[in-house]
Amino acid sequence: MAALADRVRGSGRIAAGLLLNLLVSICIVFLNKWIYVHYGFPNMSLTLVHFVVTWLGLYVCQKLDMFAPKSLPPSKILLLALSFCGFVVFTNLSLQNNTIGTYQLAKAMTTPVIIVIQTFCYKKTFSTKIQLTLWVGAKQHELQVNSMQLLYYQAPMSSAMLLVAVPFFEPVFAEGGMFGPWSVSALLMVLLSGVIAFMVNLSIYWIIGNTSPVTYNMFGHFKFCITLFGGYVLFKDPLSINQGLGMLCTLFGILAYTHFKLSEQEGSKSKLVQRP
Repeated sequence: MAALADRVRGSGRIAAGLLLNLLVSICIVFLNKWIYVHYGFPNMSLTLVHFVVTWLGLYVCQKLDMFAPKSLPPSKILLLALSFCGFVVFTNLSLQNNTIGTYQLAKAMTTPVIIVIQTFCYKKTFSTKIQLTLWVGAKQHELQVNSMQLLYYQAPMSSAMLLVAVPFFEPVFAEGGMFGPWSVSALLMVLLSGVIAFMVNLSIYWIIGNTSPVTYNMFGHFKFCITLFGGYVLFKDPLSINQGLGMLCTLFGILAYTHFKLSEQEGSKSKLVQRP
C-alpha cells in the first residue's frame, strides 16, 4: 500500500512538472516572438537576460533553503554550459527570423537526434515500436546533482560566455542594443520573459532528470501542436492542410509512444513478479 502511494505521488510530481513546463514553454515562445516583432530587442542580449535572471532566481531559491549548492569542477560544466548557451541562442534566433510553424518544425527534428545520441553515446536501447514513434539527464546522473544544483552552476557560466560574445554580434549601448533607449513597456516585457525563462530552464532540467531526454522531447511534440495553433491565432501564421495533418500525426505518435512505453513498463514489472 505504501509503495502504491509513493508511486502515485511520484506520478503526480511528474505530471505537475510536465504541466508547468507546458504552460511556461508555450508562454515563452509567444512572449519572445512578441518582443521580437513589436520591440526588436536583440536576440543574444535577450538570451543573456534569461540566463542572468535564472542565476538570480536560483540564488534566491538557495538563500530560501530550497536546495543546497554542491561543489562542482568547472571543467565538468563547461561543455554543458556552452551547449545550452548555443541551444537557447539559436532557438531564439530561429524564432526571431521564422514563423512559429517553421521554428517548431526545426525543434521537432531533435527527437531522432536525441535517440541517436542516447543509443551510440550512452548505450541506451529503444524498441522498434518506440523508435517508430519518434544530454542533460546523463550529466545530472553523472555528477549526482538535482536540477537546481546543476542549473545553479550552468546559468552563470552561460551568462559569462554570452557577456563576452554579445559585443561582437550586437550593439550594446547604441539604439537597438541591450542598453539602448528602450521604453518602460519593452523593459518590463523583457524582464517578464527572463522570469518565465527561469521557470522554463528549471522545469526542463527537472523533467529530463526525472524522466528521460526522449520522454521530454515526445512531450515537446505536444507543445509543438499547441504552439503552432497559437501562432496561427496570435500572429496570423499560415496554417495549411498539410500542417493540420502533421499535427494529427504528431498527436497520434505521442499516443502511440505513451502506449508502447507503458506496455514495456508493465511487461518489465510482470517479469520481476514472476521471478522465483
